Amino acid sequence: MENTTTGKWAYVFPGQGSQWSGMGYDLYHNYPEAKAILDESDDVMGFSLSQLCFHGPQEKLNRTDYAQSAILTISIAYLKTLSRVLQKNIPPADFVAGHSLGEYSALVAANVLNLKDALHLVQLRGQLMQRESEKIPSGMAAVIGLDTSTVEEICRESETEIANNNCPGQIVISGSNESLTKAIELAKNKRAPRVIPLNVAGAFHSRVMKGASDELASFIATLSFQDASIPIIANTSAQPLIKAEEIKKELVKQLCHCIQWQSSIEYMIKCGTTNFIEIGPGNVLSGLIKRISREVQIMSVGCVPH
Repeated sequence: MENTTTGKWAYVFPGQGSQWSGMGYDLYHNYPEAKAILDESDDVMGFSLSQLCFHGPQEKLNRTDYAQSAILTISIAYLKTLSRVLQKNIPPADFVAGHSLGEYSALVAANVLNLKDALHLVQLRGQLMQRESEKIPSGMAAVIGLDTSTVEEICRESETEIANNNCPGQIVISGSNESLTKAIELAKNKRAPRVIPLNVAGAFHSRVMKGASDELASFIATLSFQDASIPIIANTSAQPLIKAEEIKKELVKQLCHCIQWQSSIEYMIKCGTTNFIEIGPGNVLSGLIKRISREVQIMSVGCVPH
């Protein structure tokens, strides 16, 4: 991508679900910056996270308590490689944002946390979310083709919650398995073109995660956060955060509250952002941003399954 515009630039980082066995292998063997990040992650985690990324098994990599640390590591490996490889064409970010888990990659990019603390925090987050998921049989589903007010009505009737406002026509809901079954039926009755149950451990970004949120808050209080060097667009408010204490509150809040991804992208566009770079495994966010705006430039820097 040539830097031919005068608009602002945003770096965005993917969340859980973008992991795949084989991610980062070529990066590790070709770029010393990436190798250093993966080697550091192995040391911090106390096992070979890199080998799990490279070789799987996929079933283990998909587990919430492994996937989150793996995605963070691969995203930061790409971030550290990006500046050298694409330095001539890619200016520094004016904003950073991440989808759910990706918010932690954004924190590292904005110098709020170092990689070691981010890995410890994400490892605990994944473990707590996995634990809460095993307490209550629950899950998530993507509702395609209905507007927000209709999905809100479905949630009220089924006792589910909106977990992700991703882009026009794609809203993800969370709830117990029983409530999700009811919600899916209601969505079909409302003529939703598609309702897709997601392959996740439980009802993320809902009240099911309250126990995880409380414990995560206690751990976050022990860590040293810095003020952000780049504004971070918060998942729950779609507003910029700089102050360390505000960022801590955001991380606790987002476990039980909706990810406002569409509003986050719209905010950055309103502020003059014309270029988005997705940094990390997969290209899910690039697809969402294209559905939010056809006017911006989008580049995906990361590994995509073959």
